[in-house]
Amino acid sequence: MRRGRGRSRKHRPHHWCRQCLVRRKRDGRCKGGSRTLIKLLSPGARAERRLAICLALIAGYVDAYAIVALGGIFVSFMSGNTTRTGSIIGQGNFVAALPSTLAIVFFVAGAFAGTWLTHSGLRHSRRFLLGAVAASLAVIIGVTQLGSLDAAVGIATLSLAMGMMNTTESRVGAEAVSLTFVTGDLHRMGSHLALAVKRVPLQDAQGPWDTHLRRARLLASLWAGFLSGAVLSRPAISYLGAWVLLPPFLILLALALVWVPLASDNLPIEQPARSSLQQRRRPPTLAPMMDPTTEAVQPREVTSRQGPRKGGG
Repeated sequence: MRRGRGRSRKHRPHHWCRQCLVRRKRDGRCKGGSRTLIKLLSPGARAERRLAICLALIAGYVDAYAIVALGGIFVSFMSGNTTRTGSIIGQGNFVAALPSTLAIVFFVAGAFAGTWLTHSGLRHSRRFLLGAVAASLAVIIGVTQLGSLDAAVGIATLSLAMGMMNTTESRVGAEAVSLTFVTGDLHRMGSHLALAVKRVPLQDAQGPWDTHLRRARLLASLWAGFLSGAVLSRPAISYLGAWVLLPPFLILLALALVWVPLASDNLPIEQPARSSLQQRRRPPTLAPMMDPTTEAVQPREVTSRQGPRKGGG
C-alpha cells in the first residue's frame, strides 16, 4: 500500500445501492442501474401492485356512485356507516338507521364469503371473486335499466360485492394493504414516513431497495387510486346515466378473464432475486449440539500435590 493514498483498492469500502442489489463505488455510480431493479422485481410483484391500485380505483368509483344514487349510504366505507348508524339511533330514529345497518351486515357477509372462497383450495379463487363482483354490478345495471332499482337491494348487492372484492388483495409484497379501508392505508403511510425521517431500518425488508419511503409511495398510490375513482364517478353519472357502472364492470371482467390468471393467483408472493454477492454471504454456522445420549464430561478436581501442613511448634 502506497503512502498518502489511504486504504488499498482491495480494502476500499463499498456501499450498497438503494436501487439495486449490486455494490457501487465511492463516486456513486451504480453498476446495476434501473435495469437491475426491473429484474429483481418479479412480474408477479409488479402485477400485484397494479392490481391493487386498479381495484382501489373501482372501490372509490362504486362508493361515490352509491352516495349519489342510494341516499348517501357508503358501500365500501363501513366506518362512515357505523358513525351514521350510531348518530341516527342516538336520535331515536331506528327505521332511518336500517339502510346503513344493512350495508354493514352485507359487507361483513361479503368479506366472509370472499375469505372462505380464498381458503377453500380452489386454484383460481381470485378469478371467481372478481367474476362475482362483476356479476353483482351487472345485476345493478340490468335492474336500473328496467327502472325498478330499490335502494335496499342496491345497498345490499353493492356492499356484498365490495366486501368480496376487499378480500382479493390484502398484501403487496410484505406490506399489508386495504382496498376500501383508506384510513388504515393513510395511517400506515404516515408511520412509514415518520420512520423514514428517523432512519429506522425496515424490519421485514425484501432487499436494500425495500424502504419505508417505497412503502409510503405504495400506500399513497392506493389512496390516489381510490380518490381518482371517486372523482371520475360523479361526471360519469351525468354522462352515462343508467350505464354508470359499465366501466368498472368491464374492468373487473377483464381482470378476471385475462390479467388475474397471470398475476400469481393463489400462489405465494415471489421474493426478489438475490445478487451473487448476497448469495456468497452465508449465515455463521452454529456450534454442533451435544448428543443428549452421551455422558457429559465432568471436570476433574484439581488437587494440590502438597500434603497437609503439619502444625509446627
